[in-house]
Amino acid sequence: MTMTGVDTVTQWPMYIGGISRISERVSPVTDPGTGMVVATVPAASQEDAQKALAFAAQGAEVAANMPTHQRMQILNQTADLIKARRESFAMLIATESSKTIREARKEVDRCVDTIRLSAEEARRQQGEVIKFDQAPGSENRVGYWQSGPVGIVLAITPFNDPLNLVAHKVGPAIATGNAIIVKPSGLTPLSALKLAETLYEAGLPGPVLSVVTGSAQDFGDILVQDPRVRMVSFTGGLKTGKHIAHQAGLKKISMELGSNSPVIVLNDANLEAAARACVSGAFWAAGQNCLGVQRIFCEESIYDEMKKRVVQLTAAIRMGDKMDESTDMGPLITEREAARIENWVDEAKSQGAHVLVGGERKGGSYYSPTILEDVPPGLIVLEEEVFGPVASMIPVKDLDSAIQQANNVNYGLQAGVFTQDISKAFYAIKKLQVGGVMINDSSDYRIDAMPFGGVKGSGLGREGVHFAAEAMTEQKVVCFNL
Repeated sequence: MTMTGVDTVTQWPMYIGGISRISERVSPVTDPGTGMVVATVPAASQEDAQKALAFAAQGAEVAANMPTHQRMQILNQTADLIKARRESFAMLIATESSKTIREARKEVDRCVDTIRLSAEEARRQQGEVIKFDQAPGSENRVGYWQSGPVGIVLAITPFNDPLNLVAHKVGPAIATGNAIIVKPSGLTPLSALKLAETLYEAGLPGPVLSVVTGSAQDFGDILVQDPRVRMVSFTGGLKTGKHIAHQAGLKKISMELGSNSPVIVLNDANLEAAARACVSGAFWAAGQNCLGVQRIFCEESIYDEMKKRVVQLTAAIRMGDKMDESTDMGPLITEREAARIENWVDEAKSQGAHVLVGGERKGGSYYSPTILEDVPPGLIVLEEEVFGPVASMIPVKDLDSAIQQANNVNYGLQAGVFTQDISKAFYAIKKLQVGGVMINDSSDYRIDAMPFGGVKGSGLGREGVHFAAEAMTEQKVVCFNL
């Protein structure tokens, strides 16, 4: 079945072992901007999960025996097809998710890069000679170590990057010779299904990849607990991550669990660049971004000027129809999320926080881009991940005070620091408890080749194509006694 857009499809199939399957039980896919159902997908059952596992067991054998050049060819052909269908993929992302059409096109471009990086990673799965004669009594031994696939990878992905975050798990899995089962977000499954169809078209054997749709509550634990699954790669919330970790047992786990990322702006910073980066980082994809700027710490001497710039830029953001080329920010993913953001901001206001700009729900799933100040310590908008269009500005005495407050949360994904002082930059790099420090960029900066992940409640392990590929392999030692 060729899928080119939600306007031509009533019910999309899921794929189990490369075979399209429909179901009498379906889950609706809703456009967050209009609230209209744009498609349905199967609501998978426990039986479907068991079938996916059985196919994956076959697929693991197929994938492990697939030559490197074939893996590379499939991935590069997939990247070519996605690039050729850029607008179709972008329209799909913008329809099922919160992203504007301009944001969606950028995600498609990143996905192409992720798949190409994965193809290159396939050729890098090598090993090393081991000098066994370094140990007395081992003079007659020679050997090496080599990398091999873990077997079956289970990938669980969120709604905010419905195409590229799937690619970040599927691409490295294929490159390293694994089979993979994808459970995409129930809110945005269509992009994952279209990616799977494209991979099959490019020559990927069906049993190597399954995409199982529906509610994880119905079948998720079956997939996570099954001993045939040797790695779980999860991107999502901390609460769900903890549940998966407890259910998984003895297998590899990689988790990216979000953050409430800080940006520190020192008094020698380029304030125009800092303000633009902070506003862009705070409101990309309506703030539904694990790297999104949530806490902006400014030295007191430049706080008022920085505040002025941030408020002006935020007030100029155009919120509206996702398909309008002039729109800067779309809706939240659901009305429930918009109501949650409204409650969090109202709580902050009731405790003395001041709204500098925004602070209003605009109906349905829309919430205006919002900047707060004077937020009392300990409130949820500072302590937890807002995952919405809300950032708080906080004046600080000096760099040490900013670092102390930045670290005083249970998250640590990325941070941004704006300064022209190289010594202060390296001091911040050393002291900030995060997985990445962006100097003269916001916390939102990322390329798909870099290691990506955090500390504390922000997760375990690292993504980024090379690093995900490493995690999806096991090392085997070979020794000859001559």
